[in-house]
Amino acid sequence: MTSPADLIVAEATAPKIKVRVQDLNVWYGSNHAIRDASLEVEENHVTALIGPSGCGKSTFLRAINRLHDLTPSARVTGIVEVDGVNVYSRNVDPIVMRRRVGMVFQRPNPFPMSIFDNVAYGLRVNGERDSSRIAEVVEDSLRRAALWDEVQDRLSESGIALSGGQQQRLCVARVLALRPDVILMDEPASALDPIATVKIEELIAQLRRDYTVVIVTHSMAQAGRVSDRTAFFLNGSIVEVGPTGQIFTRPKDRRTEDYITGRFG
Repeated sequence: MTSPADLIVAEATAPKIKVRVQDLNVWYGSNHAIRDASLEVEENHVTALIGPSGCGKSTFLRAINRLHDLTPSARVTGIVEVDGVNVYSRNVDPIVMRRRVGMVFQRPNPFPMSIFDNVAYGLRVNGERDSSRIAEVVEDSLRRAALWDEVQDRLSESGIALSGGQQQRLCVARVLALRPDVILMDEPASALDPIATVKIEELIAQLRRDYTVVIVTHSMAQAGRVSDRTAFFLNGSIVEVGPTGQIFTRPKDRRTEDYITGRFG
């Protein structure tokens, strides 16, 4: 029998829910892309979203930081909470919210400016004028993105001149400079070679110490390597979610098992 003391300990050690999505629906015009999806994302964990192409993974990810606001045909219903605050509430500024919930896209998209200015861009846009403070944050962000040692003597060079893997880590540093709470990654290694992919995966492992990460990946092997929890999407719905080891070895739903074992997808 569980004692009250045991319950208190369990509550104290249970991971905090950083992002809670309830009954999310997303439409693009008449296309119902996400259907009644609910998911809890634990703080300082990596949650992977897997499933066949076109199943709604990226659409779900973009709903977390309101990127669908930028698509005229998109409509979103349901609740998306970050630290208990519904990001779709009228009093939430989406621009401010996106500083807290940063996005790294599938293909590296460095700005046509220096490495330093790429990382400093968001700080300056948000009003930071102290050059020493900017330099401090740029260095810290590049270090956190595991890029500082490779570029510290090249900060004035164009970010576009970096390799693909370095460009992607530069984009991660650009997100980190704004001190987000949550980092969303939409297939961040799909355009990279195997060596660069390994560095991105190592970076994700480091980021979980200080950030909550949600990653869309087409690679089940990658999901197995980097994530703590995995959600399986199919036809716009979440079929199953759980610890990654359980999803990959003891899935509860036959559709999950069929996808994991390559029977479809």
